[in-house]
Amino acid sequence: MAYNRFEFGIFLRVAGLAATLAVLTWMIVNTDWYVTMALVTMAILAQAALLGHFAAHSGREVARFLDSVAFGDNSASFAAFSRDHAFAELGASMTRVLDRLRVGQAERAEQAQYLQTLIAHVPVALISVDETGAVQLLNLAARRLFESGCSDASQFSRHGTAFATGLEALKPGESAIVRMERNSGVLQLKAAVTGVTLSGVRRRMISLQNIETELTAQELAAWQTVIRVMAHEVTNSLTPISSLAATAQELVQEVLSTLPPEDGRRAALTDASEALETMTRRSEGLLHFVQNHRRLTRRMVAQIEIVPLRRVFTRLQRLLANELATRNITLTLSVLPDTLEIAADVELLDQALINLMRNAMEALRDERQGQITLAAFQERGRVVIAVADNGPGIAPEQREKVFVPFFTTKRQGSGVGLTLVRQIATVHGAAVSISDTDGGGTTVSLRF
Repeated sequence: MAYNRFEFGIFLRVAGLAATLAVLTWMIVNTDWYVTMALVTMAILAQAALLGHFAAHSGREVARFLDSVAFGDNSASFAAFSRDHAFAELGASMTRVLDRLRVGQAERAEQAQYLQTLIAHVPVALISVDETGAVQLLNLAARRLFESGCSDASQFSRHGTAFATGLEALKPGESAIVRMERNSGVLQLKAAVTGVTLSGVRRRMISLQNIETELTAQELAAWQTVIRVMAHEVTNSLTPISSLAATAQELVQEVLSTLPPEDGRRAALTDASEALETMTRRSEGLLHFVQNHRRLTRRMVAQIEIVPLRRVFTRLQRLLANELATRNITLTLSVLPDTLEIAADVELLDQALINLMRNAMEALRDERQGQITLAAFQERGRVVIAVADNGPGIAPEQREKVFVPFFTTKRQGSGVGLTLVRQIATVHGAAVSISDTDGGGTTVSLRF
């Protein structure tokens, strides 16, 4: 019906123009009314202009509609066009299309906002590297991982040559474990790469997942298996040896007690008795050593509760006060904020901190003015407990070894303390790191 009205409008205007032309022709042939002919001619021109405007009106509106669709301008309105009886249906269709586009655009905007929020809160760091080496940190986890930011692939080397070469060598579809060095410690990351093309530019989307806790748990499980087997075999062998050595020593002592002082066999039997005594003592020492390391094979289960750290630190200060005073070591406590709390097993946390404190005291054995700082604070939403000393420090090449069972840098150490600390941290989902203390010394940090 709308297009019939349009055709009828065209017909009326063409008919009117034709009638005016006929009148002008009649006047030219039959009259000398020049003024009237001029007026009729002007009327004809006006009618032609109006006819052209009327015929092009729908085309102009359609062009405006297409421009609105092309440029995503959903604010355009065709209400006036719809009120024109000749174009009511066309105008209504245009309005419906724009309404649909407006709704679709709003839904896409909501979905994009949802995806951006989802990516921002994914705990796995996501970065993008394009063909030119430009780096974009895509979410909060990535910005936290790269503590000082990163805008170019050449800056990867700030976190270690192995990290930079590892990421550079990864191709789309591949994954690898890379070692990242940071000011707060070393991390083991699982890197996976996906290739995408955006606006004609090829990019590598790299995900970096911290698997330090998982690797530590697997490493501890492997060591627990080794220690368990070793303890079983050594105990089975040493127990009869120790028993037989003690029995043999008793028999030798009985023989010695029956021999006269001048008997020449006394010297040889005395040497044998001392040898058997040494064997007994060393066997018992080895058994004690094995039993001591069996602690690492026990399965820990954390009984989690909310613990005020100020209370924990004060309790440790009272517990170790005599040892600190004897060694002339000053202990400084720092909890920021003072009401800082942590979800942890109190007994396991105490055990870990006592081990760290005693390690620090042992490191200060040759220092005249030893200082230990026990601090707790928040870092990027995580609770950090740090034990720092002003001792000689730990060489960088030994920092990973100190977590290995049986390895120790102390004169009379057993090599259990830090391994046990790491095990306790793993049970809590925390990580242990070693760094240098400002001014010299070592800082061991637990990041929960």
